[in-house]
Amino acid sequence: MRISVVIDCLEPDRLVPFWAAALNYELVHSMDGFRVLAPVSDEPPGPVLILQAVPEPKSGKNRVHVDVHPPDVEEHLLRLQALGGHLVGERVHAFGIWWQTLRDPEGNELCVVADAKGPGD
Repeated sequence: MRISVVIDCLEPDRLVPFWAAALNYELVHSMDGFRVLAPVSDEPPGPVLILQAVPEPKSGKNRVHVDVHPPDVEEHLLRLQALGGHLVGERVHAFGIWWQTLRDPEGNELCVVADAKGPGD
């Protein structure tokens, strides 16, 4: 079964670099109001991500979000912040792991997860 995750946004082109870096995806299709990203060819299969243009800005907290588990969490956090991501609150420590919530440049949430305690934790 194919799975797609759709993120409503005002400017899909503005979010392509952020989400491509966040997920290690690449832009694979572009059409009016939509940008489609998919895992790079050497990655394991994953859902397709669709950035869909909508006329209204985001309001409130996301009811669904993406968690990413990069090999170098600190580097990943810095990279996403350089691409316009904003940290939300403090790191959460639970279940022997920790995660940091971020917002993309339009305010959509995601979590960067460290599967083991990082330096200084």
